Amino acid sequence: MAHQDLTPEASVGQPPWRFTNRFTHELPADPSDDNRPRQVPEAAFSRVQPTPVRAPRIIASSREMAATLDLTPDDLASPVLAEVLGGNRVLSGMDPFAACYGGHQFGNWAGQLGDGRAIALGEVETSRGERWELQLKGAGPTPYSRFADGRAVLRSSVREFLCSEAMHHLGVPTTRALSLVMTGDLVERDMFYDGRPEHEPGAVVCRVAPSFLRFGNFEIFASRGDLENLRRLADFAVGHYFPAIEGEGPPAYIKMLETVCRTTAVMVAEWMRVGFVHGVMNTDNMSLLGLTIDYGPYGWLEPYDPVWTPNTTDASGRRYAYGRQPEIAGWNLVRFAEALYPIVGDKKALEDALDVYTDTLNAAQAEQMAAKLGLVELGPRDGQLVQKCFKLLRRTETDMTIFFRGLGDVATGIEDLGAADDGQLTEPVREAYYNLDEFDRGHRAATASWMRSYISRLREDDRPDAERRAAMHRANPKYVLRNYMAQLAIDQAADGDPSLIAELLEVLRRPYDEQPDRSQWAARRPEWARHKAGCSMLSCSS
Repeated sequence: MAHQDLTPEASVGQPPWRFTNRFTHELPADPSDDNRPRQVPEAAFSRVQPTPVRAPRIIASSREMAATLDLTPDDLASPVLAEVLGGNRVLSGMDPFAACYGGHQFGNWAGQLGDGRAIALGEVETSRGERWELQLKGAGPTPYSRFADGRAVLRSSVREFLCSEAMHHLGVPTTRALSLVMTGDLVERDMFYDGRPEHEPGAVVCRVAPSFLRFGNFEIFASRGDLENLRRLADFAVGHYFPAIEGEGPPAYIKMLETVCRTTAVMVAEWMRVGFVHGVMNTDNMSLLGLTIDYGPYGWLEPYDPVWTPNTTDASGRRYAYGRQPEIAGWNLVRFAEALYPIVGDKKALEDALDVYTDTLNAAQAEQMAAKLGLVELGPRDGQLVQKCFKLLRRTETDMTIFFRGLGDVATGIEDLGAADDGQLTEPVREAYYNLDEFDRGHRAATASWMRSYISRLREDDRPDAERRAAMHRANPKYVLRNYMAQLAIDQAADGDPSLIAELLEVLRRPYDEQPDRSQWAARRPEWARHKAGCSMLSCSS
């Protein structure tokens, strides 16, 4: 069991946190303290203590998230905080728990799931009156661990830590990460699911969010016919996380669904804008607050391919491929609405609420595509221009991030577009192509033809190139967390050098800036990484 700090003397060096813990104070608890895997009925959570590790050491932290949580650099260097964030010490006021939830996985109901390797330490109220839930991923077994050990390995933890913060700085709604702790222990994992497990360095990420509630928290109560606790959870969520909703009961639940549809649509539209592929859009991985949650086998589109998935488990069905994410999010919202139906009882009202998702998504994607192309707004005649653009991206391996970033450098002042050289027209996006010989032989002319149409359309807006370029660079990042970058940081950290994690975090703090001294991280994925483990597709093993 983790060490408990209960005396005044034990407060020396502790972070200045005040815990409110509304989730555990107001929702039904598991009456048993049996930490073995089991079914947990009629409860929203189980109280459980983190399992201590051998030698917790903070190897990376987010200074922005630390400041939000009232932590100083001295706090981050404190051995006490390393013990807390590694799971070895539970501070006075903390109320650790693992949440109970269910979910649809790959389209099928999976029953009870729950926090199998995540333990929430409690809810902190900051000096600004904000409330943040702290959760340790990899802190040991819980009643929801099923056949696993509740631990996490360094490779998955580095990826989650970096991506949480990278997405925040991209402007994508996301859970956050405070710290990455190496545990000093080894964890056995079968990375390739080939029956040859290996021991890997263990790690713990401290994840942070206003709430980690998921669609699956509601689904589990609905699936069990536990309407009393389903209603109790809905009232809790409306009361604490949706302050704009007035009233109570079914009308409030419908308004909550509308809000969830709206925030989910915004989140997915942002994924599509930056080329992010979540990889495991199960309903238990869908946040009630419209936050990107549970960073597992994710990836960014490098060669643009709408049917690409980073998840090896999804390779045959491609259910969670990039281009299917809007559809799957809608499917997941229907499951959430179905979970609410027993306490709402009005099918038509729920269906109307679900329409908010499509309307919001369509509007957001139109606005974002206009921004990516540098148009003041997307007009009714621009659909063909957009369709031809993405058709071109598929004809030869074209890096999506580099292509759209390069479009910002297109000049509209070319006097005679028809007579302009194809090479001149395509030069701004030339770095986006993985096979330049193939591009020059078969695709440059078609791309130049599209560029002529594109430049003609830009001229209609009569917008100065410098103004348009600045706006496009705010919509099209130069730096994203490519899988090979994360893998390089993982390899170095496993060898005892975590410095690349800090370097990448610094780059990803300013993804829309040029950062000429770090331009190597804006290049195409190197050829050596095409099939290297961890650099393209990944498994769920962590």
